[in-house]
Amino acid sequence: MKKITKEVYLKWYEDMLFWRKFEDKLAAVYIQQKVRGFLHLYNGQEAVLAGALHAMDLTKDRMITAYRNHVQPIGMGADPKMVMAELYGKVTGTSKGMGGSMHIFSKENRFYGGHGIVGGQIPLGAGLAFADKYFKRDSVTLCYMGDGAVRQGSLHEAFNLAMLWQLPVVFICENNGYAMGTSVARTSHSTEIWKLGLGYEMPCAPVDGMDPVTVAKEMDIAIERARTGGGPTFLEMKTYRYRGHSMSDAQHYRTKEEVEEYKKIDPITQVKDVILEKGYATEDEIKEMDKKVKKMVSECEKFAEDSDFPPVQQLYDMVYEQEDYPFLAHKL
Repeated sequence: MKKITKEVYLKWYEDMLFWRKFEDKLAAVYIQQKVRGFLHLYNGQEAVLAGALHAMDLTKDRMITAYRNHVQPIGMGADPKMVMAELYGKVTGTSKGMGGSMHIFSKENRFYGGHGIVGGQIPLGAGLAFADKYFKRDSVTLCYMGDGAVRQGSLHEAFNLAMLWQLPVVFICENNGYAMGTSVARTSHSTEIWKLGLGYEMPCAPVDGMDPVTVAKEMDIAIERARTGGGPTFLEMKTYRYRGHSMSDAQHYRTKEEVEEYKKIDPITQVKDVILEKGYATEDEIKEMDKKVKKMVSECEKFAEDSDFPPVQQLYDMVYEQEDYPFLAHKL
């Protein structure tokens, strides 16, 4: 495993803080109706991504996830300005404004979405891994899902084939406690989600998803297993989201006290405490990083605000390959 050095901690702090503030900005502009549709924010779950990125080889590994998917492509190398523009529905976005909040893609950075169908990405993640094995590439696919998605039949089909063919994939359940507004305990007799792997004799384990160090260590083991022909792994990242399932969620299913209790183990605060304790940075240097992050978010917002909406013709150009498509009701 790559060492977790001073530089790693400083990068984790800056990255996670940027992701948090990026999502906070999206929440603010959503209220102003500049971002439409559903908006699912990642606040609180940042350690799951930070730890995984440390263990990955970003020159060849892949990632696919559900619809809480704004900051993952940024971590994989996508331009955050383009990600925000996509959420605004602007032509400068990662999918030219045609994907929006739930369907962020960055193929050049090996990020394959962003999927609005619950659990829809699970067999697709297995498929990406199948392609790598078929073409004898030593890439590994990280396939994320929420705790609600593990109730989908497609998960079991994907798990079975992944083990049968020993695919180079790591399945990760980001268990933030609630599928929309329903707790795990209300949907399953067994609340230990990681044990689903046992039925397929798949290596599986629970992981503290609020600590990037723990995440990095467990992900490193799983990725190395996949890369060296050892097949898939299923990890349950036990994490927590500080905002609602989406912006329309009134959160009647949990108390404010519960949220505040989890904020005591905020991954950003945990990393900051280590930085200060070990003398990796001073309070003043931390404040300078905070200012840098704020400036970066403002630049993303300005880029999205100043960008144009897609021309109407783009609707046709991105659907119809044939320019004189004969079944259009009218010509533009």
